[in-house]
Amino acid sequence: MLARVGKYLCGDGQPLLLIAGPCVLQTRELAMQIGETLAQINERPDVNVVFKASFDKANRTSLSAKRGPGIEAGLRLLEAVGADSGLPVTTDIHLPEQAAPAAEVCDLLQIPAFLARQTDLLVAAANTGRSVNVKKGQFMAPTDMRYAIDKLRGSFPNSDTDTVANDESDSVPGKVLVCERGTFFGYGRLVNDMQSIPIMRSLGAPVVFDATHSVQQPGGLGGATGGNREMVEPLARAAVAIGCDALFFETHPEPDTSPSDGANMIFLDQFAGLVDRLLRLREAVEGL
Repeated sequence: MLARVGKYLCGDGQPLLLIAGPCVLQTRELAMQIGETLAQINERPDVNVVFKASFDKANRTSLSAKRGPGIEAGLRLLEAVGADSGLPVTTDIHLPEQAAPAAEVCDLLQIPAFLARQTDLLVAAANTGRSVNVKKGQFMAPTDMRYAIDKLRGSFPNSDTDTVANDESDSVPGKVLVCERGTFFGYGRLVNDMQSIPIMRSLGAPVVFDATHSVQQPGGLGGATGGNREMVEPLARAAVAIGCDALFFETHPEPDTSPSDGANMIFLDQFAGLVDRLLRLREAVEGL
């Protein structure tokens, strides 16, 4: 079971895919700084890194919350980061009309969890021919992700041989990844059912575990989302132990100054150490 993400393969027998970056694009200097750190991590042979940042946080809690630079400026900055760092890049899209311009820059398109059932958005993303990472809605059972996968696979261009479903040939890479990022547990809290990782893998797509969004506390700060970054590494370890194919993190040199998701982001100067520990754990698990 494999999926192609830019120059990488993700899935069985492949290095761990690492999707990481700031929650939302801020300044060019900050994006380049984070991209440089991630490029250094990418020099390891046991990990493949994709730079992630959003040009627009369209699902903010409050109307007054900062959303980002917008699609035109944001995509120009993502293109610059990719060129400077050598890393593939990815971003969220929220509207069908954003898919085509984002695909001109990004190697991977990301569908936010709240939008995992939005057919027009999934179809537009797949129509670009780019690979798609769709996050499981916080309100969805892992088995229900089969319908998101079917919508994507049924919408890739017919001429694109990389869209062959993995149940037809495990050696042919697909273009769909699915992502676990927590499930609502009452108000203001998420929990992770680690069973969802092998369950979603059984649907024929590699699975990403979003470690930083999993520790969010929706609405926990009144007009903003809170979080608990101390739980990021324990959850990431559990996901690696159970067999995820990829990990997703948000990282920032000063998380508490980030306009979005600061409470659950990893300090940039601590990120390489975290990745090293997780990769050592993965090596041990694969040796069992």
